[in-house]
Amino acid sequence: AMLRHLKVSGTPRYAADIAPGAVISMVRGGAQERELTTAIWWLLLDTITLKPNYQYASFNSRYDKLNEPRALAYHPFRTSRCIIPASAFVEGLGDKQTYHKIEHVDRAIAFGGLYRTYVNAATGAVVHGASIITLPPVDKWRTIHPKSLPLMLDVDDEDLLSRWLDPTFTEISVFADVLKPVLRQPQWITPIDKPGTWRVVGESKLIS
Repeated sequence: AMLRHLKVSGTPRYAADIAPGAVISMVRGGAQERELTTAIWWLLLDTITLKPNYQYASFNSRYDKLNEPRALAYHPFRTSRCIIPASAFVEGLGDKQTYHKIEHVDRAIAFGGLYRTYVNAATGAVVHGASIITLPPVDKWRTIHPKSLPLMLDVDDEDLLSRWLDPTFTEISVFADVLKPVLRQPQWITPIDKPGTWRVVGESKLIS
């Protein structure tokens, strides 16, 4: 349903648990040439091996780095934004024992992301590296993940989606409201034991 809404075809990559550095699905391109493709969930890749450069943690891109000219996310925020679809995700409190599964009510999640394209000069291989934009924390998440909130786009706002995915749209000032830390969709929050197993250990609660 999410892909139909975004006007793209294909089958997204699905896995029960995806960690940073793994292969994910992303939607990129303008209104007439949107496509579903794959990327490595790590924005900075080694230009030779096309694998994550683990010297720098680049699976997320902080909101306050998007407008710093020397930051890794500066140019992608202006020319190569993407949407990373997901059915659910996990956040931790930071104590290495408290984790929650987060789902949107009756719809998939559309993370607002960035990507870079890498080409191996010797082989011609092409790989994308992607990250999810993170925003300041929200009070309703203080017992879930008090450090930040991933950017989740409103999939009913077609004007926003068109501008976000259009690589030629550079008036980024219109995204100021998008980058405000707000829960735009009701969420089911479910306690789980840990990432990797996702075993439910408590009752779900609804926040909005």
